[in-house]
Amino acid sequence: MNHVVTLQDAITAFADFIEPTAAELDAIEQEMPVILADVDLLDAHITTLDRIPSELDERRIRRARRRALAARVALVNRAAGASLPGGAA
Repeated sequence: MNHVVTLQDAITAFADFIEPTAAELDAIEQEMPVILADVDLLDAHITTLDRIPSELDERRIRRARRRALAARVALVNRAAGASLPGGAA
């Protein structure tokens, strides 16, 4: 007879490793403006899935796309400025 055993002991033994580290949380915090801008862009696209986009929808998508690109540029500039020696950006 085969015994079915839960993996609870194995999972709880590594519970400390399942949580994100402080460095991972900091990286997520740094990327949060990009994540939120991408969510807004997806939301703008999702609203137009079941209909033909109106002029207002198209403007909303363009604005969301510009915000997403601006957030990515800001993130890259922050990362590049942080990695340059002497604080020059």
